[in-house]
Amino acid sequence: MWYYRMSYLQSRLKNLLKARVIQALEQSNFKSLFPLAIHRHHTASKTQNCTWQQHEDHFELQYANTVMHFDYVWLRDHCRSASCYNSKTHQRSLDTASVDLYIKPKTIHLDETTLFFTWPDGHVTRYDLDWLVKNSYEGQKQKVIQPRILWNAEIYQQAQIPSVDFQSFLETNEGLKMFLQNFLLYGIAFVENVPPTQEHTEKLAERISLIRETIYGRMWYFTSDFSRDDTAYTKLALDRHTDTTYFQEPCGIQVFHCLKHEGTGGRTLLVDGFYAAEKVLQKAPEEFELLSKVPLKHEYIENVGECHNHMIGVGPLLNIYPWNKELYLIRYNNYDRAVINTVPYDVVHRWYTAHRTLTVELRRPENELWVKLKPGKVLFIDNWRVLHGRESFTGYRHLCGCYLTRDDVLNTARLLGLQA
Repeated sequence: MWYYRMSYLQSRLKNLLKARVIQALEQSNFKSLFPLAIHRHHTASKTQNCTWQQHEDHFELQYANTVMHFDYVWLRDHCRSASCYNSKTHQRSLDTASVDLYIKPKTIHLDETTLFFTWPDGHVTRYDLDWLVKNSYEGQKQKVIQPRILWNAEIYQQAQIPSVDFQSFLETNEGLKMFLQNFLLYGIAFVENVPPTQEHTEKLAERISLIRETIYGRMWYFTSDFSRDDTAYTKLALDRHTDTTYFQEPCGIQVFHCLKHEGTGGRTLLVDGFYAAEKVLQKAPEEFELLSKVPLKHEYIENVGECHNHMIGVGPLLNIYPWNKELYLIRYNNYDRAVINTVPYDVVHRWYTAHRTLTVELRRPENELWVKLKPGKVLFIDNWRVLHGRESFTGYRHLCGCYLTRDDVLNTARLLGLQA
């Protein structure tokens, strides 16, 4: 009888302990006792299914056909509450350095299309699902920063892109917007009927940007007078190239206006460098990658009259955004490329091979767009994308122009509602 009584008491005690353990687990939400647990949630939003998983070191979200991963510190740092973010100035108020690097949300829940994260101190962060898709790493990988149309001579000519009239450019947002849309898509754009003076060319440039003052001055003028140590100040032909590769940040936009030409020749050559680079990527992706990784020096040295300059710029020929591999800058100028001393011997031959592949594409006749500049016709060139050159000429030829700050041009485009 004693034996059975003891067994009964042990059974009751075991069941009591089991119930207490279950109660404790429920109160602790299992998290403190099982830190590696994964919580799966399948919630239907208004528009489409949303699935999320709470991992130990990150938050996983599947929404709008995109699987996204967010670090918890990132989620806390990007809180848009009034105490963390000034919506009036669009600036962060939260001190990022004060956020616990191992922070984890206490609770997470979804209300229709808004996720709520409650942090250990009770602060609540709200995120719209569409905002997370737009700003996630995975979302950015699927997008381009700058939409564009790649072209060779035939593609550009068949597009029949219209020039913008001088008065429309200066006086209407519609004319300015059309000009900027053409420029953003193709990397070149024209304005017609401009009075052939330096003053009107300057006024035109200032409509969309601050003028970037360089070693060549604010507005520059050149003829074949050898006034600078540069082949541009001759009557010789110039092969395709981008300008100011010897600046740490090459000038973004170049403006050309031929004020007078009494002679023959002198046509301007334009080549879409991004079109050529895309051909290299398709035919020899390993060479494209090499051109995007190997840093080179470009150099400009002059000692003429009062002009004494020694400029050095460093960077790869092809510059890409690392997250989506989008090409945003080509730095190509065989005239100004300095001694190659930044590349080890076992890489330099492969670099020359890749450089040759790109050069062959840039020099294909079908990629060459030839334009005769004349008084009244102003050309804007995206110097980060489109290479320019010229054929040799005779007689007196007088050009003026300037460089524009890229940030200001893109800013003007965004204010007009364009993606830039």
